[in-house]
Amino acid sequence: MAALYIVSTPIGNLGDITRRAVEVLASADVVLAEDTRRTGMLLKHLGVEARLVSAHEHNEAARAATVVEMLTEGKDVALVSDAGTPLLSDPGARIVQRVVEAGFAVVPIPGASALLSALVGSALPAERFSFYAFLPRKGGERTELLREVAAARHTSVMYESPNRLGRLLANLAAECGPERRAVVARELTKLHEEFARGTLGELAERYADETPLGEVVVVVEGAGEGVERAAEEGTAEAALLLARSLLAQGLSPSAVARELRQRLGMARNAAYALVQEVAGE
Repeated sequence: MAALYIVSTPIGNLGDITRRAVEVLASADVVLAEDTRRTGMLLKHLGVEARLVSAHEHNEAARAATVVEMLTEGKDVALVSDAGTPLLSDPGARIVQRVVEAGFAVVPIPGASALLSALVGSALPAERFSFYAFLPRKGGERTELLREVAAARHTSVMYESPNRLGRLLANLAAECGPERRAVVARELTKLHEEFARGTLGELAERYADETPLGEVVVVVEGAGEGVERAAEEGTAEAALLLARSLLAQGLSPSAVARELRQRLGMARNAAYALVQEVAGE
């Protein structure tokens, strides 16, 4: 039975195309492309000949019906975006929905993703996160989403154009607070790949008058993560001060370790190690 294949393509480094993706693109009867000229260059580089059909935000609704007709005729169809994984801030959702409603299989062919590359390279927690794509440029919806990011207790990821990066960071700093940690990832997988790490205040100041080159992804620490980190740092500082004070009063290291466990809830090994470190100062 014919199927719609959602094929991830490189976001910069052409070496990131998978063997499976090449096989699917080569065997598909039709390749739906956001920009047929751009995809045509990729296919030429891969040595793949395929029938290209445009599928972008302006014709997606109409194209969905055409795709179902192709599948009904027994043709395999591959869907690609300009770069990365389709549907993530790219057209294609209506096509996929229509195909599923018509009873045909949708097969993802995983690969490069700016979203995931920025997230795992950010050094911020990645177990839970929200993806916001491009925020609206203005209006109440933008304000609402900025406040949502500020309140989120997990990491947030969003795309932004280079010329609007400074404004986004300034808005985020105002809503989240200038001390919230964040990362600006740009030119991912390319020669000049960069991860700029710091607080929102520091990054907003840096990019206030600097327009970076290339595509940009912004990763913001969650409110809960910041609170937990501050609590951990506060506990560590309190444990250090308490250990020094008790040792100065003449308590034995084992007695001090016991006090740390009882008063601050520290683990046995952590308390003992800290006391030994302070005693050796």
